[in-house]
Amino acid sequence: MEHQNVLSAFGERQFNTLVQSGTNNSPKQTKIVAGEGIPIEKEIGLKNRAKRKMLTQKICLKLIDVSEAKQNERSKKSFWNTYHCQNKLVKANGRIYGDFCKNRFCTLCSSIRKAAIINTYLTEILDWDNPYFVTLTCKSCPAKSLKNRVTQMLRGFRIILDRNKKRNQRGTGIKLVGLKALECNFNPIRKTYNPHFHIIVANKEMADLLVEQWCSLLTSKFATKAAQNATEIWDKEKALIEIVKYSSKIFTDPEMKKRGKSGQNPQVYAAALHNIIEAFRGHRVFDRFGFNTSKKSTKEPKYIELSDYENLTYSMEDFDWVFSGNDKKLTNYMPAAKTLDILSNNIDTFNE
Repeated sequence: MEHQNVLSAFGERQFNTLVQSGTNNSPKQTKIVAGEGIPIEKEIGLKNRAKRKMLTQKICLKLIDVSEAKQNERSKKSFWNTYHCQNKLVKANGRIYGDFCKNRFCTLCSSIRKAAIINTYLTEILDWDNPYFVTLTCKSCPAKSLKNRVTQMLRGFRIILDRNKKRNQRGTGIKLVGLKALECNFNPIRKTYNPHFHIIVANKEMADLLVEQWCSLLTSKFATKAAQNATEIWDKEKALIEIVKYSSKIFTDPEMKKRGKSGQNPQVYAAALHNIIEAFRGHRVFDRFGFNTSKKSTKEPKYIELSDYENLTYSMEDFDWVFSGNDKKLTNYMPAAKTLDILSNNIDTFNE
C-alpha cells in the first residue's frame, strides 16, 4: 500500500560518512519559521509532543486505509496531511519550530488549540457566579444516519438559542450564555454512535431551560429527560478542560465497561473514528454563545528569519525527531510497552 512505501523511506536515516574535500564558501541559507516555538528545556512538553506525534502517525495510517476502502479521496488527503504534521523541525536559539497541519483530528494541533481556548475563555467563566455543566444527547444511531443526526442536533440547538434571544429582546425570557462542544462516542457492541453536546452555561436557570427545551424540541422519540444531565460546577477550569479535551475518544473499551473494570486492552476503532470525523466535517466542534470574549481567540503568526539553525526529521522507528547529520535524538521519548501493543495489535479498521 502507499503508506508502506512511505514508512520504509521514512524509517531509514541517512548518514553522511564520507569526508568532504575542499571548503564550501557558500553561505548557509536562511530559514523562515512561524510562531514562538517551544523552549527546548521544556522536556516534559517535548516528550508529550513526541507521544502525540507517534499516536497521530500510527492512527493516520489506519485512517488512510479506511479512506481507501471507502474511496474517499478528500479524507485520504487530509489524513496524509496530518501524517506529515511536524515531520520536520528546526532548532534555533534554544527553541523548536515546526509547521502544523491544523486538522482537528491531529493530536499535535488539537493540543495547541485546546490551550488557546482555555487561555481565551477561562477568564470569562471565572466571572460567572454559579455555572452549570450540561450534557445534551439524543438517541444513538447507526453509521449511515450519523451525519444527518449531527446536522439535526446543531440545527436544533441553534433554534433554541434564536428562540430565547428573541424572547429576551422582547423582555419575556433570559438570554442563554455559555460554551458548547460537540462530541461523539462509538459503541462497538451495538455498532451505534452517540453524538452529544457538553455545555457550560452561566447559571442553573439556563441549564434547566436548555434541558427542558431540548427534550421538547426533539420529542420523546429522540430525547428523554433522564438521558440529559445538568450539574453544578465546582472547579471552573476543570470543567472547561473537560469540554475541550476531545471530540471523539481514540481509545475505546471493547466491553464498554467503566474505567478499570474491563479485562481487555482498549481498542482503536479506526473505521468508526473515520465516520465521526466525516460527520463533523464542515461544522464547528467548539463554539461560544450569548457573549463576546474580551480576548482575541486568534492572532497573526509571528515570522522569524533564522541564519543559525539545525534541522530535525521525525523517525517512526525511534519515536523521536533526529538531528540531521548525527544520531542525536530530540526528546529520548520511549513509549510504554502496553501503548505499543495497542497500536500494533488493537486498531480495528472494520467495525463501524
